[in-house]
Amino acid sequence: MFLFKRVHVLLGSLLLSFSFLQAGEDVVYKDGDTELQGYVAVPDKVEGKVPLVVIVHQWMGLTDYEKSRAEQLAKLGYVAFAVDIYGKGVRPANRAEAGKQAGSYKEDRALYRQRLNAGLTVALKQPNVDASRVVAIGYCFGGTGVIELARSGANIAGVVSFHGGLDSPVPADGGNIKCKVLACHGADDPFVKPEDLAAFEKEMRDHQVDWQLIKYGGAVHSFTQKMAGDDPSKGAAYNAQADERSWTHMLDFFKVAMGK
Repeated sequence: MFLFKRVHVLLGSLLLSFSFLQAGEDVVYKDGDTELQGYVAVPDKVEGKVPLVVIVHQWMGLTDYEKSRAEQLAKLGYVAFAVDIYGKGVRPANRAEAGKQAGSYKEDRALYRQRLNAGLTVALKQPNVDASRVVAIGYCFGGTGVIELARSGANIAGVVSFHGGLDSPVPADGGNIKCKVLACHGADDPFVKPEDLAAFEKEMRDHQVDWQLIKYGGAVHSFTQKMAGDDPSKGAAYNAQADERSWTHMLDFFKVAMGK
């Protein structure tokens, strides 16, 4: 009996381990001469064309975090493609390197949009993708990115920004937005200045964008990311309630934006 229980526990552990194995694959592509490495995850069974979700990474680059989100979405029936903004093999080792990488794209929004659209183009070429049902989601640096993708005039159904930078460097660019916009924001995020938030809202209103801004009480920056720790006093911390609620709001937004 003891042996049976031990075998059962071991098998359970193995099954648990296998459940976390990533079923997606890396995708190497280029933006001009720059080689990039994205990641795609697809549903187990695909019948006909299915919606596409493009994922834009946070400031540490494309990591297991974005890959796990891609796997979550694939299990829900989406083709999920995580883009690479920095370049193949360019993965910051610390906050200083991450700040330098992310800052260079925030200062050069034209290059950022170029990289975003390069990823979108490759994502649309994945098998079984329904090009009429495409949304992009992004975290922190990537949350800024999806709004820049929308401002570039990308022909997609919607974008979802999770704790992204919500500034408005060129308000006129809001006139290029063709899609719906959802910004999921920590109400106590110290890295988003009130004046930037006001400018973002004004840009959306001035250009009659179909937009939503949802604020989560008690949440600071990086509220969807467990690797941010659990100390809100640092300005960035995981918040399980805000994470769960924002994910639900995202899925509801998907239904409205692309009927899925």
